[in-house]
Amino acid sequence: MGKRQIYLESLGCARNAVDSEVMLGRLKNAGWTILNDPADAEAIVVNTCSFIEPAIDESIDTILELAKLKKSGSCRRLIVAGCLPQRFKEEMRDSLPEVDVFIGTGAFDQITAAADGLFDGGRCLLPDPDLISEPDGSILRVQSLSHMAYLKIAEGCSRHCTYCIIPTLRGKQKSRPVDAVVAEARRMVDAGVKELILVAQDTTAYGSDLNSAVEISELLKRLSSLSESIWIRTLYGHPESITDRFIETVADLPNVCAYFDIPIQHVSDRILKRMGRNYTESDLYRLYDKIRTACPGAALRTTLITGFPGEKDDDCKRMLDFMDRVRFDHLGVFIYSDSEDLPSHTLAGSVPKETARQRHDLLMSRQREISIENNRQHLDKQYTVLVDEMTEETTAAARTAFQAPEVDGITYLSVTGSVKPGTFTEAIITDTLEYDLIGEPHG
Repeated sequence: MGKRQIYLESLGCARNAVDSEVMLGRLKNAGWTILNDPADAEAIVVNTCSFIEPAIDESIDTILELAKLKKSGSCRRLIVAGCLPQRFKEEMRDSLPEVDVFIGTGAFDQITAAADGLFDGGRCLLPDPDLISEPDGSILRVQSLSHMAYLKIAEGCSRHCTYCIIPTLRGKQKSRPVDAVVAEARRMVDAGVKELILVAQDTTAYGSDLNSAVEISELLKRLSSLSESIWIRTLYGHPESITDRFIETVADLPNVCAYFDIPIQHVSDRILKRMGRNYTESDLYRLYDKIRTACPGAALRTTLITGFPGEKDDDCKRMLDFMDRVRFDHLGVFIYSDSEDLPSHTLAGSVPKETARQRHDLLMSRQREISIENNRQHLDKQYTVLVDEMTEETTAAARTAFQAPEVDGITYLSVTGSVKPGTFTEAIITDTLEYDLIGEPHG
């Protein structure tokens, strides 16, 4: 390949985005030029997601669409990486002959060799994800945004939720050493990053597998001390690993956003037990009471799964009642995605897809009402916002501390003066929408 130009399409969650940025860093260090348009790329990488059926479908559709460029574009090598090949292994080679190399979640360090064509066509590189080595801290990631970065603090998960394929795809939990995380964060802050977002499969379980027995609260303190002028946010917490110390630490540190993302998945004790989630509805009420007591203005985010085997109308009603009492700021609902390689596949009581869809729509309709009411409480209040981008000449997209990127609403600012992306500013909220806010710069 002469020009060594490459394009990478990243699908799935924020943790996948980190893997993609690390791969791009390796490729850039090896002399590849990163393109934003796949049409001119000599090599194309698709970093896939296979967590649920819609993600699998999106990954396959994306692969097939980009594979067309092997005929109509400059593409000479198509590489599929991540969770899809890790889940379906060699069967991918037969079902997607357009792909030259498949690399699993334990082989991201082989991306340069794959792009350089050092492997035979169609070869699957699927090492055990538990054998993956600590990422080379000297490799700089190619970040999609200069002012916001996801910081992966652990890989894998040691829990055994019956609906989840992640431990199979990513292995058991492997927390990164504190010093390595802090060193990466320091480089980001020095480079101008204004918001660090901590991610893992079970972020609040960070450190439980390390010999030093460090907790995420200690990591937060170290990160908080890097700069007073940054936001730190945590995503993907777990009800079983959130400690009182973590809650108190979030409440005590002014540059740590009082934002609690805790995917609870369900509230019915019976369904939670079938899911392999070791807590009860009462435990969840106590947890949210603790959070609201320690952080009265905390933003609460969660996700729910409906249509799980054995779920009845009464179980759905329990979720609706729980939503009414807790009144989440942000909430998403997934429809249970079945597969033969999941433990939950053998459970009795399959829920018809149409019933699951109706329950999904009912839950989201209720959350829409709650979100509208919650947003109205922000009217005429002043907040510090981080400006992400200019959407129009006089309109900026920004976020408050209670709005995470990509998954929550946006604060749109009517701009008359100079507001730059990647900077903090004060804003007065002048109007509210279902999930978004509208404001104007103040001061």
